[in-house]
Amino acid sequence: MTRVFESFPISDFQQTKIRMLNWVNRFSIFCFLDNHQYKLTHHSIECILGAGSIRHLTASAGDALDQLGKFLTVEDDWTFGHLGYDLKNEIEELASQHPDQIQFPDLFFFVPEVVIQLSASEITIGSCRTPPGEYLEQINGSPVALPEKEAVAATIQSRFPRNDYIETVEKLRQHILRGDCYEINFCQEFYATDVVLDPLATFWSLSKASPNPFSAFYRLHDKYLLCASPERFLKKEGQQLYSQPIKGTSRRDPQNSTVDAFHKETLAQSTKDRAENVMVVDLVRNDLSRVCKEGTVQVEELFGIYSFPQVHQMISTIRGELLTGTSTIDILRACFPMGSMTGAPKNRVMQLIERYERSRRGIFSGAVGYFAPNKDFDFNVVIRSILYNATSKYLSFPAGSAITFYSNPEQEYEECLLKAAAIKKVLTG
Repeated sequence: MTRVFESFPISDFQQTKIRMLNWVNRFSIFCFLDNHQYKLTHHSIECILGAGSIRHLTASAGDALDQLGKFLTVEDDWTFGHLGYDLKNEIEELASQHPDQIQFPDLFFFVPEVVIQLSASEITIGSCRTPPGEYLEQINGSPVALPEKEAVAATIQSRFPRNDYIETVEKLRQHILRGDCYEINFCQEFYATDVVLDPLATFWSLSKASPNPFSAFYRLHDKYLLCASPERFLKKEGQQLYSQPIKGTSRRDPQNSTVDAFHKETLAQSTKDRAENVMVVDLVRNDLSRVCKEGTVQVEELFGIYSFPQVHQMISTIRGELLTGTSTIDILRACFPMGSMTGAPKNRVMQLIERYERSRRGIFSGAVGYFAPNKDFDFNVVIRSILYNATSKYLSFPAGSAITFYSNPEQEYEECLLKAAAIKKVLTG
């Protein structure tokens, strides 16, 4: 089935985006990816949406990546979806025992009925069935205002009381002292039960409070991901691979430019944050070297400091040139899960994550994104996110930090609270 694309001029970018969100909410499957007009390195698409499903793949860890490889071979089209963290179980022969309250599948991808790209000056619509102009009429006929979000009345809880968290970090530091690992990303889950949520209104509220360059509004029937991620997992462009891991966080003070600049400079000079960042850079370099030509894996930027609405972040960029004949699945097996959400060495820290965390990560610290028809791709890291199951009325937003031997447990706990603060504010009003 041939997809027909047509471009149309727009007069107001923000209004068109709002109309798109109101319009897409009628579909039971969609993936909306928003760059929020950040001009980071290797930026390509400002805003892209896949809505409806012509064909899809749902798979559990075991042979999920092999199934994805076959699916992509058949499909010469745009494909959207996610890789769940628990795909680690087939890549590294691990296990997941914790309960999963949200219940996204380990892997899901779909070929959409309609693909829409939005730029500052035009909207491009690609359809297999309905003429693009008809979709444009539907979008233009949608409301130009989004519903107001109501505050969540449910009590937000944590799987880790403060003392439990601090004790667990101390245990992880002892593992590091014994040489079991060098760095481990340790997460705690904030959650609420019996929550009635308007996902669209909440996503828009989150986007206003924390617009980030790898944001996503993703629906799979009754399961929703509302994502304000600042981090790219992996991008393929031709024969080039790019990864941009984040390690290093400091709070912002936008009301006081002097204090804000101090926090930014403190992060830039932080020995601890630089040590964490260089560890994950080495891990990514090792991952990329498994699928890239010898000598081509390079650190394009080390310890870059980028400012987002809630925090300053330390981001590095690594690139490499793919070996001839390397498949998409080869790349994913080499690089997933991402080092910034695991640690080093990867297999051992994932065992420790399973041992010490108290809930299954699921789609959190996985990746959401797309494959283009030429099999280029771009995927984020699912962090700074609200996960919601509308049937069970369960809401979750995990947060984590990188633990090294030099970590201060109290400060790591505060970093988790800082990362979760924007989401808590959005939910509680």
